[in-house]
Amino acid sequence: MDLELAGRVAIVTGGSRGIGKAIAQELASEGVDVAICARDRKALDETAKALTKATGRRIVPIVADTTSWKSVQDLAEATLAELGHIDILVNNASTPGGMVRGALAEADDDVLLEDINTKVVGYMRCAKAAVPHMRRGWGRIINIGGLSGRRSGNISGLRNAAIVHLTKTLADQLGPQGITVNLVHPGATRTERTDAETERRAATNAIRRIVDAREIAQVVTFLASTKAANITGVAIDASGGSIPVMFQ
Repeated sequence: MDLELAGRVAIVTGGSRGIGKAIAQELASEGVDVAICARDRKALDETAKALTKATGRRIVPIVADTTSWKSVQDLAEATLAELGHIDILVNNASTPGGMVRGALAEADDDVLLEDINTKVVGYMRCAKAAVPHMRRGWGRIINIGGLSGRRSGNISGLRNAAIVHLTKTLADQLGPQGITVNLVHPGATRTERTDAETERRAATNAIRRIVDAREIAQVVTFLASTKAANITGVAIDASGGSIPVMFQ
């Protein structure tokens, strides 16, 4: 299937490793030039070099901090300067699993606010910076948010519930401009950091194996394509069926 993505330009936040890196590689394999951003210059440069070699596309490393509006604006401007336009935004930058994981008595409100600033407000900042540069009648925003937004768990999970709301709100606002906004929920996912114990625990999902980061990337890449033009404002469970309910 031709996803008709050749010549598009994407920004992938949190793109130096893990799911973000896999998404950048999958998009590039479909002909997309990609700006990857993170806070670690060395990791970004190494990833950009590897993905350029693997895909033959332009992979531009840009240091950015999504907790800063100026930094996010600079990210958008640098992408325009290097790649000419912006078609796709993948919001992925966050601390995996969240930073507030313990009991209420141990919860640090400043740390929780930092978590929300990075993942919820950070996603909003990136959308706000990218949308004005999306060409008339076409754009894609894909948010990455864990399944803790759909079930009880650690306190930081509330950031993922907030992203559900943000996704639908932006989908309604931006739909008339031809911009779709969707959310992908990974569960336990194999990345370069995954250990054997995580692999074992993940085998309790419906497909009885851990999901690979490339499989998440394939879902994202489809949502970024012309083939998904009628899909917006939805949350997709890409965890291999790790929760016992269907999304409504």
